[in-house]
Amino acid sequence: MFELTVERHFSAAHRLDNYPGACARLHGHNYRVLVTFRAEGLDEAGFGEDFAALKQVCDGVLEGLDHQYLNEHPAFAGQNPTAEVLSRYLYAEIGRAAATLPVRLSAVAVYESATSAVTYRED
Repeated sequence: MFELTVERHFSAAHRLDNYPGACARLHGHNYRVLVTFRAEGLDEAGFGEDFAALKQVCDGVLEGLDHQYLNEHPAFAGQNPTAEVLSRYLYAEIGRAAATLPVRLSAVAVYESATSAVTYRED
């Protein structure tokens, strides 16, 4: 089995309700997203899948979050758009968008900063 990972980015703002710290105030992040897919085998050219196709799938999902106020996004109604919630949302949406590809989504990691990340996978 092969794991293929693409790195993508988006910028967005949010605030965290019921949080006893600075993140309760409106602030933004330049999110870094690592999306990992699994390929069981290789095609005739030696690829599990073309990275360009994987990036296109991810970008199609992330464009709906880029430069948005996440608290107002319908996907996060009634919940804080934390890195945990974002990673689960992205896993579901990217998984749907990649359903026709010959790879399977394995994990989505969302970095709020260079040193803080959450990874979601369904194992």
